[in-house]
Amino acid sequence: MLRQDSNDDIEDVSLFDADDDVSRRSKKSKIRHPVASFFHLFFRVSAIVVYLLCELLTSSFIACMVTIILLLSCDFWAVKNVTGRLMVGLRWWNQVDDDGRSHWVFEARKVSAQGSKTSSEAESRIFWLGLITCPMIWVIFAFSALFSFKVKWLAVVVMGVVLQGANLYGYIRCKVGSRKNLTSMATNYLGKQFLRQTVAKEDQAAS
Repeated sequence: MLRQDSNDDIEDVSLFDADDDVSRRSKKSKIRHPVASFFHLFFRVSAIVVYLLCELLTSSFIACMVTIILLLSCDFWAVKNVTGRLMVGLRWWNQVDDDGRSHWVFEARKVSAQGSKTSSEAESRIFWLGLITCPMIWVIFAFSALFSFKVKWLAVVVMGVVLQGANLYGYIRCKVGSRKNLTSMATNYLGKQFLRQTVAKEDQAAS
């Protein structure tokens, strides 16, 4: 009976460890903000689909242009103000100080005391995949419109490159900027430690 109890205890511990691993994996793969994830891709994908099918759906260039620009504008606002903050904990904006100077601010969400982030890996993949892929598609559209001499579509395509490229640039600055801050802090700390050791050695040599 005693051996059976000890075996049961060992099996219980392994089962609990397995449950912890499964729960951790599920938290990483779970989409915590499904609405934000949907609209992160909806507006930008819809703008691309409308651009590709507009000549088949209608013969009005004005209607297609207005629809695409509206979708791009909605995408720019949603990604800049909502989805970036919820899905990956990044945001950027422009502010004007009292002297009238314009400043760009790039922020990244701080890691909690437990070392865990509120965003999941699935949301992060969705965010960066949509953020990087769609501007590249608009760049391809720009070269296609330029070489095929579709001058009227060039303005629409340039609008797509500018709006989606601005979000891409802003969030890359948020991501890289936080790493640069950490690097500069580490460099300053190592520099101070080296200076202290050098001064201590000189004091010992002088004494």
